[in-house]
Amino acid sequence: MLQLKIKQQLFELCKKFVDKRLQTVEEIITSNQKALQSETKSSAGDKHETARAMLQLEMEKASQQLEGISVMNQILSKIDISKMSKIAHLGSIIITEKANYFLSISAGKLTACGNNYFAISVSSPIGKLLLRKKENEEIVFNGNLIKIKEVF
Repeated sequence: MLQLKIKQQLFELCKKFVDKRLQTVEEIITSNQKALQSETKSSAGDKHETARAMLQLEMEKASQQLEGISVMNQILSKIDISKMSKIAHLGSIIITEKANYFLSISAGKLTACGNNYFAISVSSPIGKLLLRKKENEEIVFNGNLIKIKEVF
């Protein structure tokens, strides 16, 4: 079944997106930890303190990104790609006149089975509008009327 194949491909692409982000953040954390350990007090004390403070800020930012990645993994774990429904839900694919959407995580534009899809979060503005919609229903997004052609 082509619909299931599309869902599987999009789901795998979302998992790869999250894994790549996790790898990047882990590399940043490792790099910053090494930099913090190698920072030695020099005669220019203020420069040293400023460098340490900057590294600490980077570490805090990276840990916030780790939390976001954890949330994305939790969302992905809730998706059952085998569940087919004519009502848009987490894990649905929505085909509209304007674009195709995969209700999952915000992972941007993805290509599956030769077509482009936008992986969007159910908490995103357009995700909220599409959630629980059916075929032939319409939404208004950014002043544009968008007709839903198919949901699976």
